[in-house]
Amino acid sequence: MVAQSFNLHAGTLEKVKKRGTLICGVSTGIFGFSSVDSKGNWQGLDVDFCRAISLAVLGSKEKVKFVSLSAQQRFTALQSGEVDVLSRNTTRILSRDTDLGINFGPTIFYDGQSIMVKKKIKVSKVKDLNSATICVQTGTTSELNLTDYFLENKLKFRPLVVENNEEVFKAFLAGRCDAITSDSSQLAAMRLGAPKPEELMILEERISKEPLSPAVRHGDDAWLDIVSWVFYVLIEAEELGINSKNVDSFKTSARPRVQRLLGISKGHGSYLKLDDKWAYKVIKGVGNYQEFFDRNLGEKTKMKLERGVNRLWTDGGLMYAMPFR
Repeated sequence: MVAQSFNLHAGTLEKVKKRGTLICGVSTGIFGFSSVDSKGNWQGLDVDFCRAISLAVLGSKEKVKFVSLSAQQRFTALQSGEVDVLSRNTTRILSRDTDLGINFGPTIFYDGQSIMVKKKIKVSKVKDLNSATICVQTGTTSELNLTDYFLENKLKFRPLVVENNEEVFKAFLAGRCDAITSDSSQLAAMRLGAPKPEELMILEERISKEPLSPAVRHGDDAWLDIVSWVFYVLIEAEELGINSKNVDSFKTSARPRVQRLLGISKGHGSYLKLDDKWAYKVIKGVGNYQEFFDRNLGEKTKMKLERGVNRLWTDGGLMYAMPFR
């Protein structure tokens, strides 16, 4: 009985290969992470990660079907098999990791929850919001963190709970609440969509830790391994100075780490039931983590986010790849 339960959701790799398409669960629209551009193309950090998985497994970044999911829909869609992987700015917490029949991969973006206000109300810190009405999305860690923070600081607030991001933001802009709370990166994305972004301010305080991680179904360790190691490729490549533009120049490298990563030394693909060039395909097709960050969230994008704790561990950040051996 134990073995039967363990293998209930096994075989995602085989299903994806047979189908010829990766089905990836993403948000209903968060700029910088997963949103649709003016030409109808999905873009963002979470989207790029799905494409990286598709490159590793199917050899192409185009063989991905994106399914937009609300916060309430996302876990059911993963549990039921509607999607193969959830890459949707989702925070890894104890209850989700243990009670929902899912497993999380490595954190691909370290965030923190913040609060945004209109400058005209002249609020400079969270404690100024005592007894305020705060808009928050239902089914998120933001809802729970808000309650914890105000309770711990002996503050009162009135929650205005709304189902999806767009409606939460509309309620805030319409004046139905004094402030809005979510992950700091999400608030930055929301502010971009405001009629007058310069009138909105994200308070400096962070009221929580939000490790955003991809998720797969519990019981399919082989698929979890692939999702995890695809991410480690992005970090390892950045550590080694390898990117989508120069990767071919490393094919003659004598460095063992490079040879293992790019499949020059044989046999490392077999650990994941992939070919030896799977990591090379990922790097060539979508780049390393720095490229992911720069094109979706960095200083040259509308988001203009700093790397911060999402820098490499060698640069004082938290991003660290497991050894390729």
